[in-house]
Amino acid sequence: MGFPGEERNVLGGPLEPCGTDPMTGYTRDGSCRSGPDDLGSHTVCAVVSAEFLEMQRQLGNDLGTPRPEYDFPGLRPGDRWCVVAVRWLQALQAGAPAGVVLAATNAKALEVVPLAALRSQAVDVPDDLSSLGEQPSDGEG
Repeated sequence: MGFPGEERNVLGGPLEPCGTDPMTGYTRDGSCRSGPDDLGSHTVCAVVSAEFLEMQRQLGNDLGTPRPEYDFPGLRPGDRWCVVAVRWLQALQAGAPAGVVLAATNAKALEVVPLAALRSQAVDVPDDLSSLGEQPSDGEG
């Protein structure tokens, strides 16, 4: 219990990788794992948009500028990145949302963000739906 490999995504399945180009994650392992040191809860696997990046910059969270001292390459629209759950929610509420990769978003994000909000910005569905334990049902479209 408590092994990193056992972390779950918001759909109840195993946490899938978020992105490796650039290498994301609080521990820079490509996934949105979270632990006691991750005070910000970098748990939402976002596909960042230009609007999202600009809003984050205005909030003092400049994700577009490379910071080599933090092993941070700077993000471009379309990059996948594990973002702080509360900042993702702020952006959604302000009308500058980032897409969400549900299978790569840590279940810990649900402590901050309702699943319905995450689903509203979902941008992909895993290849193997059986890993989710449930079939996707959006009912809209």
